[in-house]
Amino acid sequence: MEKGAISRDDVLKTMQEHDELGGPAFLSLYGFKAARKFLILHDGKEYDSKAIAAVAHKHQHGRPLTWQELSGGVGHAVDWLKREGFQIGVSRSPKWTRDELILACDVVARNGWQGLSASDPRIGELSELLQRLGAYPPEERAAEYRNRNGAAYKTLNIASFHPDYQGTPTNGGQLDREVLQDFLERPAEMERAAALLREGLRSGTLQPALPEDDDTDEDEASAPEGRVLYRRHRTRERNKALRARKIAAVLKKGGILACEVCGFDFSVVYGERGRGYIECHHVVPLHEAGEGTTKLADLALICSNCHRMIHRCAPWPTPAELRALVQERARAAVVPRPRLEAADTHPLL
Repeated sequence: MEKGAISRDDVLKTMQEHDELGGPAFLSLYGFKAARKFLILHDGKEYDSKAIAAVAHKHQHGRPLTWQELSGGVGHAVDWLKREGFQIGVSRSPKWTRDELILACDVVARNGWQGLSASDPRIGELSELLQRLGAYPPEERAAEYRNRNGAAYKTLNIASFHPDYQGTPTNGGQLDREVLQDFLERPAEMERAAALLREGLRSGTLQPALPEDDDTDEDEASAPEGRVLYRRHRTRERNKALRARKIAAVLKKGGILACEVCGFDFSVVYGERGRGYIECHHVVPLHEAGEGTTKLADLALICSNCHRMIHRCAPWPTPAELRALVQERARAAVVPRPRLEAADTHPLL
């Protein structure tokens, strides 16, 4: 089925049939289950987006689509319906992101690892920050998205995973446990990350990094300090003027543009194409150093591979620490071959 093969009238006719049969009977007749995420919001009613779009197909094309023939998410049914002017909502709010959990976990930590009630003013502040963070676009947020009740329940989830909790853990997710563990293992670092998030969101200096952004990479999605602070850190590293100043300072002292970790020189391997190329790394993460003026001493010139290895997981090693690891691995790989006596030799060896 080509995109755009249903019209607004087709959808309205299908909604009328849905109302006449009743939701459960309509879904059963056409072999659909209740929507897991996206709903059409029309005249104060909610309709299953995938089922409505699929059945609407019959009005111009003679048959409804089956559930296997149509995707119900963004890019297919939802896009068709939006194009025809229908409002789309979601049946439930999306999963919590690491950034959101850092803010929530910090509230729990400052409350002695106890969950908070929805009426607590601190939950009101948390809910407001989560709305400002906007970890998901509006069309993917349910009506109750990160409200007081949801924020309070998440603090109870987190508190129930603490080692000292005596009751039965609630139904929180694996990411809840991971962020809690980060706070337990590196409390000062994670508290600093939460403080920077709060300050940046309140001042408007931090912009949300949405999960579906095209240039998202694995490191960013799992960055311990959260996606937003990680992106801010990477933006500073990509500051062309700062990088140029660091390179000029190294060359002025008679140095070469080789990786400070492994010694890789792009110009030696790639010739003219690699001349002058090197990546710039902020030695101290943003969530530890905070915002402020960057000094050249805070920067290191490293190759792409070593840069990726530093950012791969927390705590980040310094270039010197990673260099020691590389050298240790290199020494371990050099194993002398045993000498062979004359009687042990073979013409094929």
